[in-house]
Order: sequence, then structure tokens, then C-alpha cells
Amino acid sequence: MSNVPQIKVPATYIRGGTSKGVFFREQDLPVSAQVPGAARDALLLRVIGSPDPYGKQTDGMGGATSSTSKTVILSKSSQPDHDVDYLFGQVSIDKPFVDWSGNCGNLSAAVGSFAVSGGLVDANRIPENGTAVVRIWQANISKTIIAHVPITNGEVQETGDFELDGVTFPAAEVQVEFMDPADGEGAMFPTGNLVDDLEVPGVGTLKATMINAGIPTIFVNAEAIGYTGTELQDAINNDDKALAMFETIRAHGAVRMGLIENIEEAVKRQHTPKVAFVASPAEYTSSSGKKVTADDIDLLVRALSMGKLHHAMMGTAAVAIGTAAAIPGTLVNLAAGGGDRTAVRFGHPSGTLRVGAEATENNGEWSVVKAVMSRSARVLMEGWVRIPGDSF
Repeated sequence: MSNVPQIKVPATYIRGGTSKGVFFREQDLPVSAQVPGAARDALLLRVIGSPDPYGKQTDGMGGATSSTSKTVILSKSSQPDHDVDYLFGQVSIDKPFVDWSGNCGNLSAAVGSFAVSGGLVDANRIPENGTAVVRIWQANISKTIIAHVPITNGEVQETGDFELDGVTFPAAEVQVEFMDPADGEGAMFPTGNLVDDLEVPGVGTLKATMINAGIPTIFVNAEAIGYTGTELQDAINNDDKALAMFETIRAHGAVRMGLIENIEEAVKRQHTPKVAFVASPAEYTSSSGKKVTADDIDLLVRALSMGKLHHAMMGTAAVAIGTAAAIPGTLVNLAAGGGDRTAVRFGHPSGTLRVGAEATENNGEWSVVKAVMSRSARVLMEGWVRIPGDSF
């Protein structure tokens, strides 16, 4: 019996924000994987090294965390007034599925630079020196993202002195604008309320702000679930009881938000919604040993991604935080001191992050024009990934 040889697929391994993933141009994928479906999912699973019952993704490009088990597919845009279509796949570490239900805000910072370098942006839109404004169509959620990519001598400038908490080394700053980040198919607040009473069996009735902006997110008060908001990863991720509680909150919140019909469906929708807890400012020491004082921040936020406390903050959740903070009366806004706000700086496990958003109310409906934050991105490796030819 002969074994099938490996094939190689052009790919680039990129850090975007506090995440990293494997980027593909759609045209470079095998024909069967150039369209949505089982073949595409199987290919991406094998590239990343999933499903892995050991939880390590040793036989793939994944890093065994939600921040490093990611894939991106780009193509020239099919939408008017856009440069590139961006499709994000969150690959499960230990289960055989790819979640296409949301965006990755951190990797959004790398989409513009990869699009420029990969020839997906028209040359007349790229200055010799300055900033390329890349218009991105986020295909998972049908939203526009604008990336401001620094250019030097006609090429993407990746090195610089911009520091991002959660990333060890400085790089060039990339400003990212998430346009009209609220859900395009429904209300920003799916329940119609800024704050709801969310009944969670085994936990109790929690005050919750459930918002769909950037990514569907359920915010609860840290104090209500026994936390301070200053926790680092080990305090949550080494506690199986805590993780089960957060998953129960997430599942019941997803039902209330209309994302799933029953809680049993939550296991097949790990990427969304997110669950986060908030608190008023307090001093703590970040995971890098950096001291964060109460005066440095407007509020504390901790968020879970793919069943684990995130080491920093998901970019899309930061959009949700900025949006909710701009709307008086949400739990996020109240934790930040209440009132009208156009930007907040929040504390997360790795440090702090500032995000801006401006909200308006019209006939009882809230809307946000855009949410803005700065990230950075850097190519780590480029060439080909290899996978067995019978993997997909």
C-alpha cells in the first residue's frame, strides 16, 4: 500500500495584534478549498493541527490557544468600494470544526498589510511613502474595516516603535477602524435592553449587558460572580469549575441573544458569543510584571475566548467594550464611571488598551459610526505549508 505524498500550499504566518494565524490568498488554495465546505474546513484543520486530543497542535501550525489557532483567507473584493474580502476561520483545538460565525479583530490589523504585499490592492492605491488606506470587506459579518497601513519605499513598513501590551516587541502602528460595528441584521442590543436579568442555572440571576457590536458579547459584573476584575489567566483557566460556570453563562446568554435556539447548540458555536466581566478601576500587576494603577484606566475587563480567559483582549471584544462604554447605562459604561464617553482605556491581563467609539441614539435605537483602535502586525514566516494530500 502506497502512502499519499504531501502537497504544499502558499501561505504566510503573521502576527496581528495579540494573535497570530496562517494567511492564504483564496486563489492559492486547492480548487476544492476555494469554496466554503467540508474540503476547506478539513484543509484548515490539518494545517493548524486539529483536532488534537492532546491539546497541543504539535502536528500543525497552531499554538494551542484561541489566539494562535486561527486562519485567514483573502481575495480581491467582490464588493464595490472595497479592496479585499477577508474571511476568518477560528479553528477548534480539540474538536473537528472551524467556526466561521465571527471576526478576529486582532488579525484584522494584519489583513491590510497582507493584502498590499499579496497584490490584492490596486497599485494606484499604494503610495510610495505614507499610508495605504485599505478598505476591507469582513465577509463573516458583512462589515467594513478600514486599515491604515504604513508604507515605506512602496512596501509595507512593519518595524517601528509602537508598543502593544500583550506583544513583547514594538512594531509599526496600524490604525484600524471598524465601521458601523453593530449587527447589521438586528439591534445592537438583541433583547432591547441595555441591561437584562440573565437567569443562569446553578449560578443565579445576573445583571448582563448583551451587545452585538464587533462580536456578540455578554458582559456581567465581576463582583456578581465572585471576582475583582484584576484576575490573570491562571486564576480562571486552572479552575475547571469557573470555566464551566462561564460556559453556562455564555450558553444561556446566547439563547437570550437569539444566536442559538437552545443551550445544547453552544458547543458547536465556540467563537461567539464572548463572555466578559467588568469592574471599576483597581491596581494590579499584569502578566508581564508591569504595574497598572487605578489612575491608568477607566475600568477593568476580563474576557474569555474559546472557553479560556484571553491573555490580553480580543480585538472584536475591544470593539464591543468601546461601543458599550459609549452608551450610558450599560454595565461597561457604569463600570467606567457612567456618563457620555467617546473613548475608554481598560485594563486587561497583559496591560491596557484604549478604544474609541461614538454612539448616537435615534428613536430609542443606538448606533455607532465606528470604533477605532491601534494595533500592529508583522510577517513571521512566508512560503508554503505542507499537509498530506488526502487530508481534505
